[in-house]
Amino acid sequence: MTPPRPTLIADAAIALIAERGLRGLTHRAVDEAAGLPTGSTSNLARTRAALLELALTRIAALEHAGFTDPALLPGSPRELLTQTAADGLHQALTTGRALTVARFELALEAARRPELRDVYDRLGARFLDVATILLARCGSPEPAADARRLIRWCDGVLFNATAGSGHGRPPTAAELRDEVARYLAGLLGP
Repeated sequence: MTPPRPTLIADAAIALIAERGLRGLTHRAVDEAAGLPTGSTSNLARTRAALLELALTRIAALEHAGFTDPALLPGSPRELLTQTAADGLHQALTTGRALTVARFELALEAARRPELRDVYDRLGARFLDVATILLARCGSPEPAADARRLIRWCDGVLFNATAGSGHGRPPTAAELRDEVARYLAGLLGP
C-alpha cells in the first residue's frame, strides 16, 4: 500500500537531507525522489521552511513511533531507563541512522532559522518530558535538570558516532547499555 502523499514527500525529503545535506533538498529533487509529478511537493509545502518543518515533524513521528512506553514494561525504573536509552541510541545509530543524520542537519539549520527552532524545540520537548518522568521514577532529586543532562549526553553520543570522531566504530548495543548504566550511576548515584 502506498503511503499518503505527505508521508511520501516527507520520507523523500528526509532521505535527501541524509544523503545530500540541506543543499541537495529542493522541491524538484523531492518530487523526483518520491516518484511524483513535478510540483507535487510545492503544492504540499509551498516554501522551503514548510518543507523543512514537514521533514522535521516526520522525523519526530518516526523516532517516537519506535519508542515503547516504559510504564508498559516490567523492571525497576533504573533498568527501564537504562534499556530505553540504550535501545533508543542503538536504533538511532543503526536502522534509524538516516533519521539521525537528517535530524542533525535540521538542528544546525534551526540554529539559523527561528521558525524552525520553534518546531525543533516543540517536537523535542516530548522526549524531554518522557526522560523527566523516568528520572523522577528513578528518584532523581532534580528530574527536569537531569533529563536535560541525559538528553545532552545522548545527543553527544549520537553526534560522535554519526558525524564525529567515533563514526568509524559506533558503539554496539552492549556497549551502549553499559555506557548508559555508567552515566546514570554518575547522575543518580549507585
